[in-house]
Amino acid sequence: MLNSTHVIRGLRLHSDQDPHLNQEWLVTNGLGGYASGTVAGDLTRRYHGLLIAALPNPWGRYLMLTALSERCHPTGQEPVFLGSCELWGCLEYGSALLPDEFSLELGFPVWRYQIGGSVVEKRLFMLNGQNTVHVSYRLVPGSSAAESLCVDVLAGVNFRPHGDDVSSSMDEQFQINPNADGYEICAHENGPMLRLACSPSLPSFVERRNVQHITYPTEQRRGYPSHGAIFTPGYFSLCLKAKEEVTFIASTDSWDVIRALSPAEARSLSLQRHRSLLQRMPEELRDGTGAELVIAADQFVIRPRGRAQDEIRAQVSGNELRTVIAGYYWFTDWGRDTMISLEGLTLTTKRAFEARWVLWTFAHYIKNGLIPNMFPEGTNEGLYHTADATLWFFHALSRYWLASHDDVTLRQIFPALEEIVKKHIEGTRFGIHVDEKDGLLSQGAEGYQLTWMDAKVDGWVVTPRRGKAVEINALWYNALCLLAEWKNLIQGEGAGQEIAERANRVRQSFNKRFWCDEKGYLFDVVDGEHGDDTSCRPNQVFSISLPHAVLDRQHWEAVMETVERRLLTPVGLRSLAPGEPDYKPRYDGDLRARDAAYHQGSVWAWLIGPYIDAWLKLHPDHKAEARKLLSGFESHLHESCVSSISEIFDAEAPHTPRGCIAQAWSVAEVLRSWAKTAIS
Repeated sequence: MLNSTHVIRGLRLHSDQDPHLNQEWLVTNGLGGYASGTVAGDLTRRYHGLLIAALPNPWGRYLMLTALSERCHPTGQEPVFLGSCELWGCLEYGSALLPDEFSLELGFPVWRYQIGGSVVEKRLFMLNGQNTVHVSYRLVPGSSAAESLCVDVLAGVNFRPHGDDVSSSMDEQFQINPNADGYEICAHENGPMLRLACSPSLPSFVERRNVQHITYPTEQRRGYPSHGAIFTPGYFSLCLKAKEEVTFIASTDSWDVIRALSPAEARSLSLQRHRSLLQRMPEELRDGTGAELVIAADQFVIRPRGRAQDEIRAQVSGNELRTVIAGYYWFTDWGRDTMISLEGLTLTTKRAFEARWVLWTFAHYIKNGLIPNMFPEGTNEGLYHTADATLWFFHALSRYWLASHDDVTLRQIFPALEEIVKKHIEGTRFGIHVDEKDGLLSQGAEGYQLTWMDAKVDGWVVTPRRGKAVEINALWYNALCLLAEWKNLIQGEGAGQEIAERANRVRQSFNKRFWCDEKGYLFDVVDGEHGDDTSCRPNQVFSISLPHAVLDRQHWEAVMETVERRLLTPVGLRSLAPGEPDYKPRYDGDLRARDAAYHQGSVWAWLIGPYIDAWLKLHPDHKAEARKLLSGFESHLHESCVSSISEIFDAEAPHTPRGCIAQAWSVAEVLRSWAKTAIS
């Protein structure tokens, strides 16, 4: 049995220190829904809430329960609040307490508050596969602890899409309906319903209808509307007694689902599920940083609840619907992010069966030789504006096949792979086509951002990179080599000869066109709108890192020396080197300012994976040195989202984390690299 105190490190807080408003926690439910907030308890983002439910389309992810605010009544003392008391309004009195301790038990948050001689422990977890959150309270036994403590738990609700502005008018007519199980709150006819209950028994409920207005500092800093309203229907009056636990339950599921498990059973099963994730891991991933990353990886692999028709199709065919949330909070499932993340999230974590389901999910959506770039929130149709996601699909399938030896799946998907290559050669949407003069892949369409450097704001494509991009052609070569191998395997030796010859031509043209002798590294784009682009970017690393490296061996050292000297940081690679004309050292300000820096210097954590792949090709016997390249992430695991990895960082020290607080390919590539650099 794994000892949870050793698996996940704790984080202590002290009331006389910073309230940790920049540290956040995240719990997910395997459907795309989540609960999240600051360690200190304050609401700072529009996305913070205790129940963001993943609802069937067209609803999408909906913020249902925003917060719980606890007012405690110690005997003979004035009331105290556990964390923020904003929801109670200015007429309330009492002091607000910061937690004395915050920790994660196998990924689930635990707070401890000192109230006189008593310690109140608060725990939160979501049930996997349900839109249900449990928040439990208990008095920690101790010689000086009071025998009981009265606590009023005030609920704050918002029924809105989780990404909507907080300033959206609250014109709903909330209906509060009691029944034998608890209380039901609805705001629209035929709309989602929030169910509130307590266990072991339903305490008294004091109706206290109010609309409280609060400010969200992070939204204010990012240039978004930052003043919003929260509806409070009332509060539950709990009596905490020694050796007893009271659990507050909020859910959008039916009462039968809510009552199917007691809170104790639900928590035990939730903890056991996370233990099981770790128990199947090799020793180096069962403890410390490796274990944190394994549990973090689980948050991104989901069953998308919204696309009911797709789920039925998958089940009838003997599969299950799976996809990858690209990042919390605001991303949905993206094709590129999914394929890049697949190996780290599923294969490194011994979940190959889910990798197969993910591949099948995206294979179903192939159109015009492309997999979807993304699925917008609350919709069933994908958007296809991507030149590289489909090429990453080849790579992901290859990693799956090597790990699983699943020839059946490979053979079933193989016709789609041939069609993809055929469409790319003939030319498909968004100007994606092969230039038959040199065999290289070109892409670009006005108003679209087709590579992973895809920032766009107010119609401005920040880094269009139209033409022949370096990583697109590295991926194209890798895909052709894989297809040639698979044709030989499936159709017989020699069947892949024509594709292999095409791949060889790509390799020759790549090395002739992309090597910039003057700079000593690779062009980022050739034959672009403004000629050849000499910007020093990390994209050239893929010419070495991919299994079928397109770059001639004689140039590897020069490229890697440049990348190490100009782009490498403790938390990934810069997207543009300092000294380049468009370089931006910080990702901050309003949306336009941030997008201008998104791929113009900002450090991307996921790029450390391909960098280490390339570095180990040059230094195959130096895993210990490669592991040191990941050391910056160990401290980061308690810097922003506790036990997860941010999307991006500022280009200059101290490399402040930015963007999504938890990003799939950041976690996946660091985890994959952590496992790869383990010394057996």
